[in-house]
Amino acid sequence: MEPHRGTTVLVLGILSIALCYICGPIAWVMANKDIAKMNVGLMDPTGLEQTKAGKICGIIGTVFLILGTIFAVVYVIIMVVMVGAAATTQGVLPQ
Repeated sequence: MEPHRGTTVLVLGILSIALCYICGPIAWVMANKDIAKMNVGLMDPTGLEQTKAGKICGIIGTVFLILGTIFAVVYVIIMVVMVGAAATTQGVLPQ
């Protein structure tokens, strides 16, 4: 029987919320694999609660990652449009 990785999954999940959003999908995927192994009996089930908590934190971190990416893309698009409009009104670019 494999030892559980509940502590690792939980730490990655917490990091995904607090510091590094990219850890969210990693924690989520690891938790899904580990929970499946625990349910079949291939992995030590004593870390199930930690793994589930890490999965939830990983999901939250993944949502933050997606929202941050969307906001960054929208911000860049708005800045490009504003700079283009300012350049056109100042006569820098041909109309």
